Amino acid sequence: MGEGLIECVPNFSEGRDKIIIEKIAESINTVEGVKLLDIDSSEDFNRTVFSFVGEKESVLKAAINCTKTGLNMIDMRKQKGEHARIGAVDVVPFIPISGYSIEDCIELANRYGESVGKEMSIPVFLYAKAAKLKDRISLPNIRKGEYEGLEKKIMLKEWIPDYGPQKFIAKSGAISSGARSVLIAFNVNLSTNDKFLANSIAGKIRTSGIISRNEKGEKIYDKEGKVVRIKGKFSELQAAGWMYDKSTAQVSMNLLDYNFTGMHHVMEEIKLEAINLGLSVTAGELVGLVPLNAIVSSGKFYHSNPSKASENELVDAAIEGLMLDKLNIFDPEKRIIEWAAKGG
Repeated sequence: MGEGLIECVPNFSEGRDKIIIEKIAESINTVEGVKLLDIDSSEDFNRTVFSFVGEKESVLKAAINCTKTGLNMIDMRKQKGEHARIGAVDVVPFIPISGYSIEDCIELANRYGESVGKEMSIPVFLYAKAAKLKDRISLPNIRKGEYEGLEKKIMLKEWIPDYGPQKFIAKSGAISSGARSVLIAFNVNLSTNDKFLANSIAGKIRTSGIISRNEKGEKIYDKEGKVVRIKGKFSELQAAGWMYDKSTAQVSMNLLDYNFTGMHHVMEEIKLEAINLGLSVTAGELVGLVPLNAIVSSGKFYHSNPSKASENELVDAAIEGLMLDKLNIFDPEKRIIEWAAKGG
């Protein structure tokens, strides 16, 4: 593998059928110059996130390969799960790690969208840095209404796909593809089975905050007719309340820029909010991989003497402080992007 490294993290709306998951993994592994770093499946979310890295052309080829496999094998008419989604291949982001720029990844998102839109006749929406329209920068905005609302949404003038047909494909739905900085998918489990409590914490910490309401519970609007929102505590943070399993609610988050909002920042705030609700934090969970700098930053927060600690000691401190080893064994050699890419 050369000096340049781009990461692709496609999310598929299938987390239960092992044969499908294995076939998607195989379609990635067959591409020379690409390394599959992680496969993270959730039966409750009915979703699998694949993480692979490589040089530009190899990553594009692997992204197209696994998309073909996912579209052929996943039927959205039968798919149910906790996670928001608009299609069988829900989202395909390209992320610069080293030796490439965000502009390179924007180019890849467009080439990917053009290829699968034309060859597979699937609608593709560009988001994040690759977005061509302001309303499509935010992935949650594209997902609004989810697969169930896509049939009507896609026929609206403002939701003409960037690539592919303006048509509802019942079996496959649609795809979002984009270019973004490293996103950390970090979740925190709570000692409750009440999703409402998890969502209330999420509303307080996420950037978008919560909708402002009057004493009657009615939405408050400004002079321009827009809903007034109470801004959340952190910047560059998406969050919502989900169910980890039938007995455990969690605050599910996307950290859009860990330099502004780190994992330790949100973990400590969630602990405080949980205490106010008579709850406790039971575990932290990373979906996919994490950049070395992000976990070292958290390690410096949790370590008792960070200035004298080695890199490995800081990583260990982060794992303990973020409670990443409570649900499963957390292997930093496989979960830290730079370490995993160098592995055998």
